Amino acid sequence: MAFNSSIRVLVAAGLVLFAGIASALAEPVRIVAFGDSLMAGYQLNPGESFPERLEEALKARGHDVVIANAGVSGDTTSAGLARLDWSVPDDTDLVLLGLGANDMLRGVDPGVTEKNLTAILEGLDARDIDVMLMGMLAAPNLGASFGDRFNGIYPQLASRFAVELYPFFLDGVTTVPGMTLEDRMHPSAAGVDRMVEGVLPMVEAYIEAQG
Repeated sequence: MAFNSSIRVLVAAGLVLFAGIASALAEPVRIVAFGDSLMAGYQLNPGESFPERLEEALKARGHDVVIANAGVSGDTTSAGLARLDWSVPDDTDLVLLGLGANDMLRGVDPGVTEKNLTAILEGLDARDIDVMLMGMLAAPNLGASFGDRFNGIYPQLASRFAVELYPFFLDGVTTVPGMTLEDRMHPSAAGVDRMVEGVLPMVEAYIEAQG
């Protein structure tokens, strides 16, 4: 009886040790927020950018996650494509792709925007990196024809590449008092929190699926 009890104690101790080693070796989910000023945190204080606030929200919900801020203010899809390989490390699990707003504001031909986003998605797919697409909508003053072409880009690419789509990255922010800076374009700290609230369920579902 004493011998069997000793075996049970040793087995239990071994399982505890194994669990501790496994926990220590577990890697966090690595996410890159790849985009423009909406990702970068334009004119916001440290800790208020979208990647930082999203990481904070996920950690508060018990997820082991690291989110890198690869947002560059002013970036178009062309600029993003040019820096893709060095902005997104090979050990990245998921990219939150949020480019296209500056293309739209500058009146870039939607065909060019679609071509660049396609190349970015193809490049990430070739590296076996998952993507969530942060959609954008055209400003009404650009006209119905431009709007129809631009607005169709994100749903079409999401379907083609079978990636998750958040239809409008600034949902609940644009035109809402207090949610933007004085320029009425970039999100305030409160606006960022609204963006995080919208995107959080998608990202959390992804992380849980990895476990």
